[in-house]
Amino acid sequence: MTAATHSPLFPQVPESADAVLDGLDPEQREVALALHGPVCVLAGAGTGKTRALTHRIAYGVRAGILAPASVLAVTFTNRAAGEMRGRLRQLGAGGVQARTFHSAALRQLQYFWPKAVGGELPRLLERKIQLVAEAAARCRIRLDRNELRDVTSEIEWAKVTQTVPADYPAAVAKSVRDAPRDPAEISQIYAMYEQLKRDRDVIDFEDVLLLTVGILQDRHDIADQIRRQYQHFVVDEYQDVSPLQQRLLDLWLGDRDSLCVVGDASQTIYSFTGATPDHLLNFRVRHPNATVVKLVRDYRSTPQVVHLANGLLSQARGRAAEHRLELISQRDPGPEPVYTEYADEPAEAEGTARRVRDLIGAGVPAGEIAVLYRVNAQSEVYEQALADAGVPYQLRGAERFFERQEVREAGVALRGAARAGGNDALLDDAEDLPSQVRAVLSTKGWTTEPPAGSGAVRDRWESLAALVRLAEDFARARPGATLADLVTELDERAAAQHAPTVQGVTLASLHAAKGLEWDAVFLVGLTEGMMPITYAKTDEQVEEERRLLYVGVTRARVHLSLSWALSRSPGGRASRRPTRFLKGLRPGSGSLGAAGAGGGGGIERGSGSGRRKRRGPVQCRVCGATLTEAGEMKLMRCEGCPSDMDEGLYERLREWRSEQARELGQPAYCVFTDKTLMAIAERVPGSDGELAAISGVGARKLDRFGADVLAICAGEVPGGSDDEA
Repeated sequence: MTAATHSPLFPQVPESADAVLDGLDPEQREVALALHGPVCVLAGAGTGKTRALTHRIAYGVRAGILAPASVLAVTFTNRAAGEMRGRLRQLGAGGVQARTFHSAALRQLQYFWPKAVGGELPRLLERKIQLVAEAAARCRIRLDRNELRDVTSEIEWAKVTQTVPADYPAAVAKSVRDAPRDPAEISQIYAMYEQLKRDRDVIDFEDVLLLTVGILQDRHDIADQIRRQYQHFVVDEYQDVSPLQQRLLDLWLGDRDSLCVVGDASQTIYSFTGATPDHLLNFRVRHPNATVVKLVRDYRSTPQVVHLANGLLSQARGRAAEHRLELISQRDPGPEPVYTEYADEPAEAEGTARRVRDLIGAGVPAGEIAVLYRVNAQSEVYEQALADAGVPYQLRGAERFFERQEVREAGVALRGAARAGGNDALLDDAEDLPSQVRAVLSTKGWTTEPPAGSGAVRDRWESLAALVRLAEDFARARPGATLADLVTELDERAAAQHAPTVQGVTLASLHAAKGLEWDAVFLVGLTEGMMPITYAKTDEQVEEERRLLYVGVTRARVHLSLSWALSRSPGGRASRRPTRFLKGLRPGSGSLGAAGAGGGGGIERGSGSGRRKRRGPVQCRVCGATLTEAGEMKLMRCEGCPSDMDEGLYERLREWRSEQARELGQPAYCVFTDKTLMAIAERVPGSDGELAAISGVGARKLDRFGADVLAICAGEVPGGSDDEA
């Protein structure tokens, strides 16, 4: 870790404005001092852009140049806005507004609606997909579930690009966009959807921006009032701004130029939502007198990771590529990226899970490891493989930490204990802050050991355990802190959405990984057709796929693994090819030249463990169809084919699994997953060979649990757990 991007968990508030600048590198310091006129910061991945932004705002506030209430910082996710608020608070600039575009617009819309329109603001539609389904039905157009989701996304794209229903077909043709249905049909559904919203007096998230723009355009008195309130604007991730968001920003600004934007055209990966880097690339055209600062010192990744990232972009084409930044790693050297070729997807998942387990065994925390893939549908086989390997994981995109019920309940309990102070008998034997927190949370379900099994019970424990770890860190950082101090810290973090880390390997799509980082990253499924994705047809669409891979590579701090499978299912034809984006970068793929030559690392042939045998096609034992889905292959039948599972045997296996998990102190899925138990209960193996043939029962689990499982299948009482194992 470096001082430039990683601060202590609970840093002290700088004593003065000048102290805010301590620790910034020359370019970051230049950003912090550029407080007048338009400023454009071109910031590469891992270069500390959020640090530069927040220190710029904090320095301006602490130096008396910027009034906190006059600054509006906008970004694209609640997580990023929460992180920005948390950092500003730590720097002594807590009064600054840091929000998403939608959040800022919604607050303004709610406040000014009675004055501009009259009455109450229409109800906000949380999810539009049901109303889109009704609109399609009224148009007598049948959509399956996937088409419904895609049409909903098309409507969102049309609205952020300010395209009305009648103009949608022409807009699609002009943008060379692949519409999921006939554009005329989508136009019809879009028009009906808008009509239904009007009839029911509801608005959607895109309407929040559209209506705010409309009010600011029509009511100059309201626009002037907002401009008097906000005089300085900061926009993060400016390469992701849509035309509608840019229009709103222009209206907020008026004829002023107190604007600082930060972005990287090489990380533009959301064009399907209407995002465009044009506003970033044209900033000097619109603001000829702008100050431009480039951040290229990469504090996140090792030289080996940065070398590969630079190599990827050296092959890029198009306007964004012309403005690419050549990163310079500031870290000590680390291991070379590892390239691994597997025979099939299950082998790739199993091999990845083994490598993850080895890293955890070598001391890398599970929460500092991520497995990233192109589409969410790829997650299942990795969930299964990690579960079989006994590795805890979490899917990206869960409920916000401080909004979880158990976290809210824990906060109430801690607040009550803090008020009671020495009068709370629960705290009689608690000598320090962490032990006080452990005592209080033990009444809410926290225990020293995690519960057996997965699901809601385990999730609840993980949340409480994260609070315990936070209390321990807080006590180390601030000796003498009281329970009341911790409660105040939790309240401020909740307001800023600054959540502690819940341990577990992260499974996420490449799009969902944007803005995050880990010590170790596994980029999986890197084959033509998946990277770039099949529907990337135009040169610009292919280049966006390259940028998406670049984003994935730059998520890694130290360990980076890239892998692909030659076929989808075991025994399938090995017809796949690794992604074209790695040509000249991975060993044995040709020469790229000095500008982007990759490092060493070598390609490993990862057909699985040394004992793994090449399997033939897996066929349904009921109807004979070839199986391709991981869950179906485990059951040896199609999901829709009838099951002959012995229900009584299945329940006995589940009871035995719970006991084993309790004794081992692991989640139940680390013993066997539900699908594996179902497969065992359906096939009722009578020997080691028959049990080993079931997917999910590897040699390790056969050695550890085989005798018990076979005994249960034979109707006998298992001989107990294997203590030595």
